[in-house]
Amino acid sequence: MANKRKVEVFSAGCGVCEETVSLVRRIACDSCDVSILDMRDDQVAERAKRLGIRAVPAVVVDGELAACCKDSGPTESALRAAGVGQAL
Repeated sequence: MANKRKVEVFSAGCGVCEETVSLVRRIACDSCDVSILDMRDDQVAERAKRLGIRAVPAVVVDGELAACCKDSGPTESALRAAGVGQAL
């Protein structure tokens, strides 16, 4: 499959972030291209700011901050609703 859903996890390496990384990796499917981005990198932090990320962990799906990451933390049901783990 040529097209893939781009899933980015913005993380600071903390325990809660690692739980989210594990969750995303567990529910991701073959149509998901998962990247883990380190917020301690200035370029990553600047991009996160442009995306409206105010707290980590945060998940961005196809360039859009997942709704669960705007108000609270990532949950499996919210990430699935954003398309993570679903074929294109």
